[in-house]
Amino acid sequence: MSRPPGNAALAPFGTTIFSEMSALALEHDAVNLGQGFPDTDGPREVLEAARQAIAEGRNQYPPGPGYPELRTAIAEHQRRFYGIEVDPNSEVFVTVGATEAISATMLALVQRGDEVVMFEPYYDSYAATVALAGGVRRTSVLRFPDFAVDEASLRAAFSDRTRLVLLNTPHNPTGKVFTRAELDLICSLAREHDAWVVTDEVYEHLTFDDATHIPVASLPGMAERTLTISSAGKTFSTTGWKVGWVSGPAEAVAAVRSVKQFTTFSASGPFQLAVATGLALPDEVYASLASSLAGKRDLLLAGLAEMGIATAVPSGTYFVIADVASLGVTDALDFARTLPERAGVACVPVSAFCDDVAAARGLVRLAFCKEDHVIEEGLDRLRRFIG
Repeated sequence: MSRPPGNAALAPFGTTIFSEMSALALEHDAVNLGQGFPDTDGPREVLEAARQAIAEGRNQYPPGPGYPELRTAIAEHQRRFYGIEVDPNSEVFVTVGATEAISATMLALVQRGDEVVMFEPYYDSYAATVALAGGVRRTSVLRFPDFAVDEASLRAAFSDRTRLVLLNTPHNPTGKVFTRAELDLICSLAREHDAWVVTDEVYEHLTFDDATHIPVASLPGMAERTLTISSAGKTFSTTGWKVGWVSGPAEAVAAVRSVKQFTTFSASGPFQLAVATGLALPDEVYASLASSLAGKRDLLLAGLAEMGIATAVPSGTYFVIADVASLGVTDALDFARTLPERAGVACVPVSAFCDDVAAARGLVRLAFCKEDHVIEEGLDRLRRFIG
């Protein structure tokens, strides 16, 4: 064949860092603090609702937009927690996890040459899906240890070709929760450049201490130009179910649906109904999920501090960013690739999420969404390795 198989737009990306690190963890029987999935099940009511849906025969294709029960539950969730009003019939759309929601949204809104503003470190699928859509990413760097927005850098990322801003808050991999002042700046620039804002809010209920998640769609003048993406996997510890959603203006949601119908069409039928049950759980269930994770975060932070490893204290998500330069590391990617064999622990290099690799050369991401004994075992192995 004159041309090899594969999409040239994806050539720079290769295999995701998550797959690579998890494969190394499995090969070397390492404690996997790399990939962000819990090792315990979510709320009993949610799991039981899935079993009931299966037993009741809800096992065929769900409607393309998602089961009405789930779309109604999503709309009620937005009203209950944030005062956001969306029509479940035209302004809510169910996807196969947030990753599909992001890719379908990029393919729906971005055309060749359009620019997409995002912060780095960025979740790796962002860059790949922008490239697939023919777009150009423009980034503003969040720098260790506070990961504050640099206004000059952010302004420089915008241009007359800016189509949308892709924002993740609470932020993976840094654990940052964007402040109201930072969001106001982002929104003002989006309005100035007539750009959409696409928000990835999958960690919306997993915030700690005094941090508060503020959805962009709840801010003045932003509902009409914001698409909000979230999912059930992180909130309810059901990452394998792959139930996500998009909500926002009907015309934009319809554009996303026009893409999704030719990819997965529909999926996760009985799990959609279980998620509808989960979204209606009382406030104390949501609070207990976050408080449990906060304790695990503190366990990991304390262990790293004892080893003299500098960290950024996350305000949300599943992750701690650690600076391993104090261990003499000059290349976190090489460190992460060899750590499973040398120490029996897997982590993820933050440089995998960056264009400016130098800004993250000594940084690794560690997941604390694990049972306490797993975190402790990982810390013990790191202590022995460092010693």
